[in-house]
Amino acid sequence: MGKTIRLTMAQAVAQFLTKQMTVIDGKKVPIFGGVWAIFGHGNVAGMGEALYQIREQLPVYRAHNEQGMAHAAIAYAKTSVRQRFMACTTSIGPGALNMVTAAGVAHVNRIPVLFLPGDVFANRAPDPVLQQIEDFGDGTVSANDAFRPVSRYFDRITRPEQIISALKRAMQVLTDPLDCGPVTLSLCQDVQAEAFDYPESFFQEHVWTQRRPQPDADELADAIALIRKAERPIIIAGGGVLYSRATAELEAFAETHGIPVVVTQAGKSAIDETHPLSLGSVGVTGTSAANALAEDADLILAVGTRCQDFTTGSWALFKNDRLSIVGLNIAAYDAAKHEAHTLVADAREGLKALSSGLSGWKAPAALAERAAHEKKTWMEGAERAMATTNAVLPSDAQVIGAVSRTLGGENSIVVCAAGGLPGELHKLWPATVPGSYHMEYGFSCMGYELAGGLGAKLARPDKNVVVMVGDGSYMMLNSEIATSVMLGMKLTVILLDNRGYGCINRLQMATGGANFNNLLKDSYHEVMPEIDFRAHAESMGAVAVKVGSIAELEQAIEASRTNDRTSVIVIDTDPLITTQEGGHWWEVAVPEVSPRRQVNEAHSNYIAKRADQRIA
Repeated sequence: MGKTIRLTMAQAVAQFLTKQMTVIDGKKVPIFGGVWAIFGHGNVAGMGEALYQIREQLPVYRAHNEQGMAHAAIAYAKTSVRQRFMACTTSIGPGALNMVTAAGVAHVNRIPVLFLPGDVFANRAPDPVLQQIEDFGDGTVSANDAFRPVSRYFDRITRPEQIISALKRAMQVLTDPLDCGPVTLSLCQDVQAEAFDYPESFFQEHVWTQRRPQPDADELADAIALIRKAERPIIIAGGGVLYSRATAELEAFAETHGIPVVVTQAGKSAIDETHPLSLGSVGVTGTSAANALAEDADLILAVGTRCQDFTTGSWALFKNDRLSIVGLNIAAYDAAKHEAHTLVADAREGLKALSSGLSGWKAPAALAERAAHEKKTWMEGAERAMATTNAVLPSDAQVIGAVSRTLGGENSIVVCAAGGLPGELHKLWPATVPGSYHMEYGFSCMGYELAGGLGAKLARPDKNVVVMVGDGSYMMLNSEIATSVMLGMKLTVILLDNRGYGCINRLQMATGGANFNNLLKDSYHEVMPEIDFRAHAESMGAVAVKVGSIAELEQAIEASRTNDRTSVIVIDTDPLITTQEGGHWWEVAVPEVSPRRQVNEAHSNYIAKRADQRIA
């Protein structure tokens, strides 16, 4: 067995994490950027003591909310394009379950994060312990089983030596470009404190590098043949382009072969949106230019995308009967969606191989000419939507215009997640460099924004991180403002107050529903809430101000540059106005029978729209 070192299981976990490395820009760095911890009886004695011993090697951060700290860890990994990531440890019961929603975020978005929740006693001697959930029919169940469906790998550690194989498997999943996602190692609290003679080899330094699978020769030949026959091809660029760090290859491929590029929410910033062949967002929240070319496309090269319903307009966007899809994806599961011709490979290597095989071929010049015409028309509409205004209640788009004029550019990262803002930002935000647009829209989790901004800032402290958040999301999870102040991680927060859930209110109206239970004024109340968001943010240590116009907003943003800590700028907005240009139908089921005329009319429209869907 060789030399051993006697450690508790928790100490072994901590030591192991410090020895995992990666290489970024030729420099070897720790692959774990730190550990988020909120201690309770289920982890304070075991993991708490272990992390204290290695605190100089592996930073440990305290948060105010377990879901918030997990969101911060996810945002750190996303901003780091999955090259580095973090771990999160909690006590048992509610502390652990608070991370399950965030685990769903990580799972849907394929983001690596290591969850280390405390668990019940493996020896069961003191059962039932504080915060233990008992299953009357299964003695092996604990609250942490809720992590199973939202973990790429799950293990419960009931003996100290089990952590050896579990951590090795965890690292394989966290660093694998295909299986990448959340890992949960459920740490029984008594086992955290138990000692074992671990082999010294377990703690040897390990350098993890990105695997880049090459395309299969037959699949590559098939894809090349299909592209060569295409007259109106487009490229849909997803988040896989960014995670593969294939942005230069994407741009070179588009230029060499004259193919326009449209982007998903996760793929936005994969190409400079000022590039002539970049048509911006596609689908439900797409630009008019991107959707016009997508409707007519006879070939789609889908690179690193899950082809989510917002991307495909619930599969009703593509109208060409002769459409072929080539799915370039590292996951065969995604590559094959909707009878696509699969090209299973790393995005960067796949694009290079395709370009080599297409040597001398270029799409018809008329395609680029049409792209330029459609883009010009779209940009004129976008400029109108974002133009400054004297309106008492400006639109989200007008606020976005003010923020982009003052804080847009190469040194900023805009962060958002839920509500109406993601759609407007997808259309309108001028992303020009990779990673400058950070949107959690796989799970679209309300409450992600502020914690996500903190994680992005930890990953890129050199960047100006701008969080755009609505009042609904702010009310769900705002405590990490205080954490950002405590850590000296300055954020610029633009808080848009439309007094309720404006996005869902608009969707409710679009499906024929009455205005009900979304905006505060349409909800049951004895007294209308008068929430002072400025004072609330200020109470958590932020520099906060409320503005009354777009002009005042721009002035406040400029003034915030000199603030030494997180700044929150509040502005009231109109809950009903959205950008009319662009966009596409999205399938939301409408009741087939209703006593309300508006619902029946919406259902008829719904049935008509479904006729355009491609069912495969």
